[in-house]
Amino acid sequence: MTLALTVLGCDGSYAGPGGACSGYLVESGGTSLWLDAGPGTLANLQRHLDLDTLDGVVLTHAHPDHWVDVLPYHNVVRYLRPRTGVTVLSPPEVRRLAAEVNGHIGPAFDWTEVHDGSSAQVGTLRLTFSRTDHPPETLAVRIEDATGASLGYSADTGPGWSLSELGPGLDLALCEASLAPEAERRVQHLTAAQAGASARAASAHHLVITHLQPGVDPGRARADASEAFGLPVDVAAVGQRYEVRE
Repeated sequence: MTLALTVLGCDGSYAGPGGACSGYLVESGGTSLWLDAGPGTLANLQRHLDLDTLDGVVLTHAHPDHWVDVLPYHNVVRYLRPRTGVTVLSPPEVRRLAAEVNGHIGPAFDWTEVHDGSSAQVGTLRLTFSRTDHPPETLAVRIEDATGASLGYSADTGPGWSLSELGPGLDLALCEASLAPEAERRVQHLTAAQAGASARAASAHHLVITHLQPGVDPGRARADASEAFGLPVDVAAVGQRYEVRE
């Protein structure tokens, strides 16, 4: 069994030319999970699976670069390829906004609100949530498969939260690194160096930085993160796939 992460989108705040905002496909043991649904990620998701086989969606917070593609996906499962009971997990504000925009969220989605400390099971995947240093309510998530392989996703956060809050020994850490070094602490996001330090404190085995804002130099971000982490670091790119085996 393999726990796999595929990058559907990784641009921070808005998508650069040809890019997409935050979104990832997590798969293991026949379970598939769409982790954040930023603009552009629904189109990319279909490169990797049949939408009829998607088991669940996790939306980490209400900023639109992390969730709005769930609205056209709702059209798919409500009207075009009807299904019921698709698992959706999010903080309450995301559900409220989705209902306000759509006018109705019906039986196509089995929507559960989650908070700091919540846990959930989607197929073979076990999820636990931790509130980060970012407004509005934003939830990082640790995902483990049946073998114990683990990945941690920071969602969006400032330096007041650390990947260590997701527990020790993450096999794969996916951490936001939105900011150029000169923008450190101006807003509640991380620089690449801060992301590297967070992953090191959590004893992560492999770090992938993501959510770089357009214009941030990925080469410099990789170097800064690697120096702070103490090991080579990857920069997320659309279509890249990472595998964790136990």
